[in-house]
Amino acid sequence: MLPELAGLLSTSRVVSLPMTTRFRGITVREAVLFEGPEGWTEFSPFVEYDDAEASAWLHAAIDFGWRATPPPLRDSIPVNATIPAVEAEQVASVLARYPGARTAKVKVAEPGQTLADDVARVRAVRDALGPEGRIRVDANALWNLDEAEHAVHALAPFDLEYVEQPCATVDDLAELRRRIHYMGIPVAADESVRKAADPLAVARAGAADVLVVKAQPLGGVHSASRIVAAAGLPAVVSSAIDTSVGIAMGAHLAATLPELEFDCGLGTVAMFVQDVADEPLLPRDGAIPVVRPAVSSARLDALSADEDRTAWWLDRVRRCYRLVERTTAL
Repeated sequence: MLPELAGLLSTSRVVSLPMTTRFRGITVREAVLFEGPEGWTEFSPFVEYDDAEASAWLHAAIDFGWRATPPPLRDSIPVNATIPAVEAEQVASVLARYPGARTAKVKVAEPGQTLADDVARVRAVRDALGPEGRIRVDANALWNLDEAEHAVHALAPFDLEYVEQPCATVDDLAELRRRIHYMGIPVAADESVRKAADPLAVARAGAADVLVVKAQPLGGVHSASRIVAAAGLPAVVSSAIDTSVGIAMGAHLAATLPELEFDCGLGTVAMFVQDVADEPLLPRDGAIPVVRPAVSSARLDALSADEDRTAWWLDRVRRCYRLVERTTAL
C-alpha cells in the first residue's frame, strides 16, 4: 500500500550536494529524502525529466522506504571507479577517490570534445590501472552508428570490458553489436533499459550482451530485480549520482541478484564534496557494504536546499505521487 502523501511529506528533506567534478553537466546534485518504516529513502530524478518519467523514481523511493527488500545474497558489492570527461592529466587524481577499484567506467563522447580526447583519457586510465585493470566506456547514446563503430575500433587497443550505450536506438545497438562481434567487445544497454517504455525490448532484440540497471528509474529494488530476471542477461547495477541513501538502494538491488559477474557502478558518492550520511557509502578496498546508512540531522541541515528549490521539489513530489497513486500498485 502507498503511504499517505501527508505522511510522506512530513519526513521530507530536500538537499543540495556539491560535487567534486562537473558530471553530466551539473556541479550540484539535488535530492529529496524521506524516512519510512524501513529507513531513509531517496527521490532524485534529474530536473529535466517529466513527471511521467520521474514517477518511477518516486515509486522506487516508496518501495525502499516502506517495503522490506528481499534477503541479500551477499554483504558487499564490488564497485567501479567513474571517470568523468576530464583531461587525461586528471585521471590519476580521480582514480585516487576509489581505493582498491579494479574497474573504471570512463565517460566518452562528451559534447565539445573529440575522439582523440576520449582515446587520451582511456589511455591514461589503462596506464594507471595496469594490464589487469578493467575498462568500460560509456557514451550515453551520443554516437551515431558509424561514429560508434569507428570509436570502438579506436578504443579497442585498450582492452575494453564493454561499451555502454554507444547508440541511442535498439536497432542501432543491434547493428553495432553485429558489426563488432568479431572483436569480442560486448555491448551494454543503459538508456535503452531505464528510459524505455519496454525495458525488455533491448534483450528481446538481441541488441545487448549486458544490462545496466538502476534502481530508481526502474521503479525500485523489486521491480528492477524482476526486469533482470526476465531479461536473462548479465546485469551491472549502477547509480544515478545518488546520495548514500540512493546508493544503498542500488546496493540492496545488487545483493538480490543471483549472479553478479561485473563490478557495479555504485561508488559515485566519491563524486560529492559532502554527503548526507555520517558514514558515507564510499568505496573501500574496491567495494561498498550492503547497509542502510544512518542519515545525520546535522548534515541534512547543512546541506538543505534553499527555500525556492525545496518548494520546487516538494511540488514535484506531489505531482508524481498522483501519478503513482493512479497507475501503480506496490
